[in-house]
Amino acid sequence: MKTDSIFYRLFQEFPSIFFELIGNPPETASSYQFSSVEIKQTAFRIDGVFLPTQGERNPIYFVEVQFQTDADIYLRLFSEIFLYLRQNKPRNTWRGVVLYPTRGIDTGEIEHYYEFFTSERVSRIYLDELGDAASLPIGIATIKLIIADENTAITTARELIDRTKQAVNLQPQQQQLLELIETILVYKFPRMSREEIEAMFGLSDLKQTRVYQEGRLNAKLEAVPRLLALGLTGEQIAQALDLDIVQVQQVIEQTPPNESV
Repeated sequence: MKTDSIFYRLFQEFPSIFFELIGNPPETASSYQFSSVEIKQTAFRIDGVFLPTQGERNPIYFVEVQFQTDADIYLRLFSEIFLYLRQNKPRNTWRGVVLYPTRGIDTGEIEHYYEFFTSERVSRIYLDELGDAASLPIGIATIKLIIADENTAITTARELIDRTKQAVNLQPQQQQLLELIETILVYKFPRMSREEIEAMFGLSDLKQTRVYQEGRLNAKLEAVPRLLALGLTGEQIAQALDLDIVQVQQVIEQTPPNESV
């Protein structure tokens, strides 16, 4: 399962989930922009970085998703972080978060970095220890779906889909969350087609409704300014989102300059 791409999409589309995960108010996400960052002149790439969009009081959050044992994980992580700090010289302070499916995967040596963990500048989150999915917020429960076994995943996915359908009458974010849940299921059940999964979890009928179609279109249009800010052209955005170029250009023309740079 391509967990890196799943987590990147999850935090890109639902940054509030990350802040819920680390115990902050989900509204904190409005002050951040999420991206993957490549460190120049090295082979390093940080899985995800939440950069503050306003003020110097909010910390930068470096996020690492680690689903395989790696004795050098912290050697690599701190090398990436400090190279980033050297190259970019941000005024904001920083925090690190490492996500593991289970505690057993955390095999990295922390002796040289002990103080970062005791001070909680860097925290480790073990997804299987977050609690029962039914008692968690929808976003965090969706993260737990990623690590669920097949039998648990079926039950959990149905519960999540029902909870999502009932939340705020299928507004754009609910539409995106349903599609993300579906994508996770496609990865978890590779022997099944997307159409079979849609039928199994009652998503096929839902997708035919006018409300769903309109919500999906609105969600795509709302993504245009974010992709524009990442440097994509109108044509590339239209292709990536399966939109007409005219629709994309209309959104671009209505986007304030400070949101597209």
